[in-house]
Amino acid sequence: MKVERCAIPEVLLIEPVRHGDARGFFSEVWSRRALAAQGFDVDFVQDNHAFSAQKGVLRGLHFQRPPTAQGKLVRVARGAILDVAVDVRQGSPTYGQHVAVELSAANWRQLWVPRGFAHGYCTLEPDTEVLYKTDAYFDRATDAGIAWDDPALGITWPVDAATAILSDKDRNAPRLADIPPPFPQGTW
Repeated sequence: MKVERCAIPEVLLIEPVRHGDARGFFSEVWSRRALAAQGFDVDFVQDNHAFSAQKGVLRGLHFQRPPTAQGKLVRVARGAILDVAVDVRQGSPTYGQHVAVELSAANWRQLWVPRGFAHGYCTLEPDTEVLYKTDAYFDRATDAGIAWDDPALGITWPVDAATAILSDKDRNAPRLADIPPPFPQGTW
């Protein structure tokens, strides 16, 4: 597996190898040993699978506050997404900045979204399936989010407010400047 640091170095792009022949392909999409040899060693506790029937479904930007913050390893098994990680760690030199990467069944890339980052994605194709591993369990009490269209974040989404397909939670999420720092200094 190839591991590459993104513009925000804590966010990683991981590219598993696909071995194909006339039957199809085989890919080892997660190997703790192989990735630990490259400095990425995480204990995952939960696998999630999300299906979006339509192009333009936008989920996010979500995070869990400490002490149950989550890191996520995201990949696409069918379809394509624009995947976004926003640094929400107070005092970080990249606070409020983001990484945006296209993940798809075709490019087979995965994105590591570490603790201290808000995460969201928008489907680029109908019938998209997103799978992600987390290093902490879901905790409704610490679940939170920020506005996907917060102008201060400068994210160029492939949809606008009129065409984005959103949950009520995501439609009504506050801007980053309107909430206490999700990850105050000393918690990350």
